[in-house]
Amino acid sequence: MEQVISKLELTKEQCEKFSLYYDFLISENEKYNLTAITNIDEVYIKHFYDSIMMGKFIDLNGKSLCDIGSGAGFPSIPLKIVFPELEVVIIEPTQKRIKFLEQLINKLKLENVKLICERAEDAICNYRESFDIVTARAVSNLRMLLELTIPFVKVNGDLIAYKGSSYKEEIDISKSALHKLNSQVLYIHKYNLPYDMGERYLIQIKKNKKTDEKFPRRFAEIKKKPL
Repeated sequence: MEQVISKLELTKEQCEKFSLYYDFLISENEKYNLTAITNIDEVYIKHFYDSIMMGKFIDLNGKSLCDIGSGAGFPSIPLKIVFPELEVVIIEPTQKRIKFLEQLINKLKLENVKLICERAEDAICNYRESFDIVTARAVSNLRMLLELTIPFVKVNGDLIAYKGSSYKEEIDISKSALHKLNSQVLYIHKYNLPYDMGERYLIQIKKNKKTDEKFPRRFAEIKKKPL
């Protein structure tokens, strides 16, 4: 793992935080059903490395970031470790995962991280168009994800969606949703995970105008009849 760590150009303190993160994730995994990936190399590459790649492409200095459906804290907690000035709000509907995140944040001594235990459709009433960047990783297909996330993004802000090799097909079926949500695909950032663990893509979507207040609808409706 030394090679992976050196690629990330982390400080000693940041390396120690990632080590603590890994140990706590594994110790609490069965209790909270956090991840199917537990091998140390895979956790560091498929979770930690993958999460912080956003910082290679997106300027995070002085930005506010909302992570929707964070689960075990990916990508927002690794990003916060590497970019400590980042303002982070995590929206996660599962109480037991919120409990894990509360303990994790305390262990890592992270400041300016707010946890919201609500569904995105409920949290929107307090956070509409509040964030420079909204992100989601392994939450749902892009077509549904857009409606859940774009309402949280400030006008001229960005949604950053973490995707795998099927990203082109997801974009193709999301054209109507992008139009209705006044957004456009700005860039697609491609990168490879170390040790041939796969190709990844960050879809950077810019919000051009305010979102109609009827969005997001309830998740059951989004799922039944996506935009």
